Amino acid sequence: MDHKQNFLKGIIKENPVFVMLLGMCPTLGVTSSAFNGLGMGVATLFVLLMSNIVVSLIKTQVPNKVRIPAFIIIIASFVTIVEMVLEAFIPFLYEQLGIFIPLIVVNCLILGRAESFASKNNLLASIVDALGMGVGFVIALTALGAAREILGNGSIFEFKFVSEDASTFILFILPPGAFIALAYLAVVFNKMTQKTA
Repeated sequence: MDHKQNFLKGIIKENPVFVMLLGMCPTLGVTSSAFNGLGMGVATLFVLLMSNIVVSLIKTQVPNKVRIPAFIIIIASFVTIVEMVLEAFIPFLYEQLGIFIPLIVVNCLILGRAESFASKNNLLASIVDALGMGVGFVIALTALGAAREILGNGSIFEFKFVSEDASTFILFILPPGAFIALAYLAVVFNKMTQKTA
């Protein structure tokens, strides 16, 4: 597989959210707005990229018996960096994402890519894979957050485009709305990708 296909598979054919249904906890938990979706997506992309790089570089040095615990420690280290940076520089987003930031450690997307790809491939391929999967995750979370914010609040990235007295579907910014919006977006995404395949 060439690098272009490796990158695009994470966005289209193996999109972590819409196709593989990975990382559902942050996907459903924080996407009440486009900004929250984008913030969580970028945080996850950073952790995924950095952990893939480190795992790819040290894969021959880690004994099989401690491979998974070693990967979790690597991932947790980068999650701690993300958490500290968000708390220091973007406290509003840090408060919005809350407990879901530390939960990046156990996001099956990140550990799965470290185990199934970065530990078996070279550095460049691991970087491309992380970028493709990460961008696919960012797109999915931002799209889901945007859809929920538009339908539930009449705004996008907190820019209100309907009047205060206009009726919106408040259900979409509540927890059940995450499931409904995800289902519809997954159907639309899969229909679109089937036509291009």
